[in-house]
Amino acid sequence: MTEAAAAQKLVIPQLIVGLGNPEPKYDQTRHNIGFAAVDALARSWRISLSENRKFQGAIGEGRSPNADKIRLLKPLTYMNRSGQAIRAVTDWYKLQPESVLIIYDDMDLSLGKIRLRLSGSAGGHNGMKSAIAHLSTQNFPRLRLGIGKPKGANITDDPAAISHVLGRFSLAETAIVSEVLKLVVEAVELSLKQGVEQAMNRYNNREIKNVGTQMKAETPGMN
Repeated sequence: MTEAAAAQKLVIPQLIVGLGNPEPKYDQTRHNIGFAAVDALARSWRISLSENRKFQGAIGEGRSPNADKIRLLKPLTYMNRSGQAIRAVTDWYKLQPESVLIIYDDMDLSLGKIRLRLSGSAGGHNGMKSAIAHLSTQNFPRLRLGIGKPKGANITDDPAAISHVLGRFSLAETAIVSEVLKLVVEAVELSLKQGVEQAMNRYNNREIKNVGTQMKAETPGMN
């Protein structure tokens, strides 16, 4: 099914997954911004996450702002086996792939940008490769969070790229990430209320920019 065909029906997430790596040494790294996004959603919705060995991840269940049941998951399998945890949860709760929204880092987007899609390839991201393999489809929504990439790093296994994704955000970048996570909460909440496509239309052109000491969200062509 193409993205256009998927858009014909309302896509409402029931499971939201943030990709990252376990262990304290990976905390606050660029590659773990998916974990940070789920943590932000959990705080906003007052959902507690706890480790569940059956699901190979930290999972929490609660109510979204529109009172529908929602589940949050952080796979603790390490990035390249993320799909194992996702599949364990979808099998247990009998969820369809299109009801799974996966949030992860993307070097091809600059820091401050986010992109929602209804389907697509892994784009070289190992966590998404695993998710696609275990869900046996590319047709599930995803939210990519830009982390930028170092100059000259064009492939994901480039040493400079690896160092970049496993590195931590600078102080200035951390301030931008904080604002991005607020956008993530807004975009996900709209996805739950009106569907992923509506959230795509509203948030895919938004960008957090650093203007002096002020952070603001901008939409190109709008003041």
